[in-house]
Amino acid sequence: MPGITPEEVAHLGRLARLELSREELDHFAGQLDDIIGAVARVSEVAGEDVPPTSHPLPLTNVMRPDDVRPSLTPQQALSGAPAQEQQRFKVPQILGED
Repeated sequence: MPGITPEEVAHLGRLARLELSREELDHFAGQLDDIIGAVARVSEVAGEDVPPTSHPLPLTNVMRPDDVRPSLTPQQALSGAPAQEQQRFKVPQILGED
């Protein structure tokens, strides 16, 4: 299997909107090639009798009952806010959208 080329890394960088130097392209090409090789080795070991898993041990979420308890009123929660609007914290717009 041919290795990852610096041109392919540059393409991935453009997709991720990253500006990469020539040295970084060469460095990351080697690293990505090593990662792909490691994944390929794992794929060779995993047989059809081994089910895909996200964790080697079975996990169970432990949930507590959702009991309603006393809490702050909206006025109490917003009492220290520098600005508020419609019972919410008002913060400066950052995305330039309405």
